[in-house]
Amino acid sequence: MHNLTWVMCCQCPLGAAVWDQQGMDTGASAAQLQDGLPEAGAEQRVAPRFTLLIRAAKLVSGQGEFVCVIRDVSETGVSVRMFHARPGCAAFELHMPGGAAYPVIPVWQRDNEAGFRFAEPVEVAQLINESGDYPKRGIRLGLCFPIIVSTITGQCEGEVENMSQQGARITCPMLLAIDQTVRIEAPGIGGSMREVRAKVRWRRGSQYGLVFDDTFTLGDFARLAVQLQAPALLGE
Repeated sequence: MHNLTWVMCCQCPLGAAVWDQQGMDTGASAAQLQDGLPEAGAEQRVAPRFTLLIRAAKLVSGQGEFVCVIRDVSETGVSVRMFHARPGCAAFELHMPGGAAYPVIPVWQRDNEAGFRFAEPVEVAQLINESGDYPKRGIRLGLCFPIIVSTITGQCEGEVENMSQQGARITCPMLLAIDQTVRIEAPGIGGSMREVRAKVRWRRGSQYGLVFDDTFTLGDFARLAVQLQAPALLGE
């Protein structure tokens, strides 16, 4: 990392599923997380529950869009780990990297872990093995905030329109060339936003697609998102 206070990292690979019952193991590795449901909930399970390797996703609610990591899933629900307290909304949508979205209802919370019930029937195998329209696309959040864009010839004010661990879509009145190196900073975020270097990958009018020279870790990306949308969740 090169002094980044934003955050983003390479998308975690899709993991294999492992049956959690009768000791049947179909290929879990040491990176596998343990089941995230409380002990009392374990006795009440009806549907078979899969245990997944780490899978990044996002939870969309009335308070914004937040990064989470899926821990396990069954036909009835899913448990996730977040990097902050769960937003206090009554309904969410779980968005997968491939583009699929599943309405979910919060059931329990313990520190930064949370359980949700699917609001509609789901195909568990399809959720686990989903490829979708964008199988290699990282988690992208609709984060909007002002920035300063600098080049060797000058600087101007711009705005981030959405962001992933690897890059961002911005608007900027300055004419930028494809593959041009730029520096962006957002000094208003927590008073500690440092300069981030990026390259221009595409241009459409005043909109530009940037790829960061150094990607953000998943945890930093998640904390940036909550800081911009619901900073009180970091203190709970």
